[in-house]
Amino acid sequence: MANVVILGSGGFGLSLAVMADRCGNHNVTVWSKFQSEIDEIRTHGEHIHKLPGVPISERIALTSDISCVKGCDILVFGIPSNFVRNVAKLASPFTDEKMTIVNTGKGLEEGSLKMLSEVISEEIKTDRLVILSGPSHAEEVARCIPTTIVASSENPEASAYIQKAFANDFMRIYLNDDVKGCEIGGALKNIIALCVGICDGMGYGDNTKSALMTRGIHEIARLGKAVGANINTFSGLTGIGDLIVTCTSMHSRNRRAGILIGQGFSPEEAVEKVGTVEGYFCCKVAYQLAQKLNVEMPITAQLNEVLFNGGDVREALGKLMNRPQIYEEF
Repeated sequence: MANVVILGSGGFGLSLAVMADRCGNHNVTVWSKFQSEIDEIRTHGEHIHKLPGVPISERIALTSDISCVKGCDILVFGIPSNFVRNVAKLASPFTDEKMTIVNTGKGLEEGSLKMLSEVISEEIKTDRLVILSGPSHAEEVARCIPTTIVASSENPEASAYIQKAFANDFMRIYLNDDVKGCEIGGALKNIIALCVGICDGMGYGDNTKSALMTRGIHEIARLGKAVGANINTFSGLTGIGDLIVTCTSMHSRNRRAGILIGQGFSPEEAVEKVGTVEGYFCCKVAYQLAQKLNVEMPITAQLNEVLFNGGDVREALGKLMNRPQIYEEF
């Protein structure tokens, strides 16, 4: 049993809370910056917008007081990537060196181009930081549907601790020490899922989807290799595994937003309708990082044009299809 504090009362944060309460026999607290969200969950007994139909047990403590972090064993970041630094700053005064810090967010920080593990480490001094990533829709984790993910850390004792703490009959956790690879895979698969959604919205078929996913994982791996990741990581759960689930499921907000763009909505309208769309924010950062490192990422480059420079989706696809003919690269 562990004292677990989860920062973020959105879909994935709550899904981990529900799973930890049902299967892990842990003491679980969920923090939200917004008291109104806490009140709404308690009133309805569920998060009617993010996890409808999933009861939130009274055993799970809900609070808007960040001091709940103090003295916990496991501190989980379950919030969108663009809020990670600010929340880490808020939590930092209440952390200590014995805590195991877990990040489940998938993205890159705008401006600094840093991975979220780097962002958290700058705000919270720890040698027990673990990345929890892989194909894991909140809607399924909360309902204890069998799921496999990865716990990645440069500290093998910390990742093994999280593996033991959260593994159960419905959640299988593999260990991995390639933090950079796991983070790049988790962040950039959202970009490809947006592209797949756009093509779905345009009425294209399975051939197009398969092509984007296959060439997409090559782009992801190229950038990963440039930042020092292990190329083999992208063949695993945090690479192709996460890419498949995000590109093919209607649980995926990235795919749903892409469908709307493909149907003619502006990127801004699509994001407003769907909510948090990590691929939208990540695309610009990944494109800037690729330029900085001189990494060719044609799919990401064309999506960046569509999202931020008024590019036309059909023209973008035409540019991809009419690139110079080459050998298939591996």
